[in-house]
Amino acid sequence: MRIIFCTNPLENNKPDFGYEKEYDFAKACGFTVELFGFEELTYNDNPIKAIKKISHSEKKETAIYRGWMLKPQYYDKFYEALKEKNIILINNPAQYIHCHYFPASYEIIRDFTPFSIWLKKEDLNYDRIYEEIKKFGRKPVIIKDFVKSCKDRWEEACFIPDASDRDHVRKVVDRFLELQGDDLNGGLVIREFIKLKFLTVCSKSSMPLSKEFRIFILDGKPLVILNYWDEGDYGDVMPEVSKILPVAEKIKSRFFTVDMGIKEDGEPVIIETGDGQVAGLPENADIMYFYGKISELMER
Repeated sequence: MRIIFCTNPLENNKPDFGYEKEYDFAKACGFTVELFGFEELTYNDNPIKAIKKISHSEKKETAIYRGWMLKPQYYDKFYEALKEKNIILINNPAQYIHCHYFPASYEIIRDFTPFSIWLKKEDLNYDRIYEEIKKFGRKPVIIKDFVKSCKDRWEEACFIPDASDRDHVRKVVDRFLELQGDDLNGGLVIREFIKLKFLTVCSKSSMPLSKEFRIFILDGKPLVILNYWDEGDYGDVMPEVSKILPVAEKIKSRFFTVDMGIKEDGEPVIIETGDGQVAGLPENADIMYFYGKISELMER
């Protein structure tokens, strides 16, 4: 089995600086590690050249990509180019979108996640936004696109204390769209804000941090459960995930993440899913254990 990482754009025979540790640990765990040109694919739209360093496999071989997020159209080209080398990414393009784009998995997780609505990019106008946001009444909401939020700009581009305050809605949405620019993924998602157990205040952005966890799941089995934030005192007690795992079994992906929070009453809540190939490992993660578990589960 192979693990494919992005090349360092300045030294294309080395992994990207953000994945150097993972590259080394994956290699130490016995995986064949490969490098591909992220910029060659996403900026030059040349998937063949992007994978030129990856060797052909004599028989069909599964691979996991670990790197920066890819827009679906580029993931599809990456997937198809690798197939020509007899290498099959663990998630096909449909499975990638299923966890990468929030609306795609919402129906599966809706009973365990805050109420959410969304508008596609082509439908974004304030008449539609004001009409749809009425469903939240005067509740607080947060906004994001189909993939990510600007939670590091919590007050100006993420959190709206009262969904009925049109002026505030417009101010926050305008700023969010401005910050996302051409990188806006899919459209706009509006979600009910639910208070989670307070953890600490982010030292960099002053955003309130809550008790949240990231669960990596491989072929229906929990791989690792990690503290989402690297700040704050989580204590020694691991979260109760028995209510979450039956939902995760319905997700249409082989390798994905479930981000989970703990509400003030102690109940778990699903925040969102993500494709496991492009979901980051928190700094607190034991990388050797992570790749060791991947090896163990894949051998089974």
